Amino acid sequence: MAPVKQLDEVAELRERLGELQAELQRHRETQQSGEAQFRLLADAAPIMIWMSGPDSLCTYFNRAWLEFRGRDLDEEIGNGWTEGLHPDDRDVCLDTYLNALATRQPFRVRYRLRRAGGEYAWVENAGVPRHDANGAFAGFMGSVIDISGRQRAVSAPNQESVRLVFALTERERQVLVLIAQGKSTKETASQLGISYKTADSHRSRILEKLGVHETASMVRYAIRAGLIEA
Repeated sequence: MAPVKQLDEVAELRERLGELQAELQRHRETQQSGEAQFRLLADAAPIMIWMSGPDSLCTYFNRAWLEFRGRDLDEEIGNGWTEGLHPDDRDVCLDTYLNALATRQPFRVRYRLRRAGGEYAWVENAGVPRHDANGAFAGFMGSVIDISGRQRAVSAPNQESVRLVFALTERERQVLVLIAQGKSTKETASQLGISYKTADSHRSRILEKLGVHETASMVRYAIRAGLIEA
C-alpha cells in the first residue's frame, strides 16, 4: 500500500504545482495587461513620460517624448536619450538622476534637450521611484515639460552664473538647490542623508566658490543659472 500512497502524494504535488503555474501565468497576464493599459494612457498624455529600470537604463518613452525628440523608441531607450543633452547640462542632469537612483528619492532637474529640428529647448524633468507588486524597487518614472518659453521670460540663464554653478561638485549643487528652495541647513542635511556639519561645510565652500557671503546671493546664482525659478 505504501507505493500507492506515495503515488497519490506525487499526483497531489503535481496537481498543486500545476495550480501554482496557472496562478503565476494569470499574474503575468494581469501585469502585462496593466502595463499595456498604462502605455496606452501615457501615449495619449500631452506631456512627455519616461520609465527606467533599477539599472538606470530607460525602458520606455511615450509618444509625446518621441515626437519632441524626432526619434524612434529604439534610438532613445537605454542611454540613447542622453545624446540629446546639451553638453553644458549633461553632468548636472545625469548626476542628479543617478544620485536619485542611488538614494531612491524623487528628483527635479532642468536642462536643455535637443528637439526635432536640432535646436535645444529648456525642459524640466521630475522623476519618482516606482516599485513592483511585491514592493521591490523597479526603477523610476518621470514626466518632462518644455519650459523654454517660461525659462526665457522668467530667468534666462546667465552664462557666467551657469559656469560657476556647474563648476561646483555634484553634492554642492544639490545643497545649493535645496538652500535656494528655502530649506535650512538642517533640512538640507536630512534630505540628502548627510550630517549637519557636512551640509554646513558644503554651504561654506559654495559661498567661497561663488565669491559671495550670504544665502541671498547664493539664491540669485541658482536663479541666474536656471536651477530654480525666481
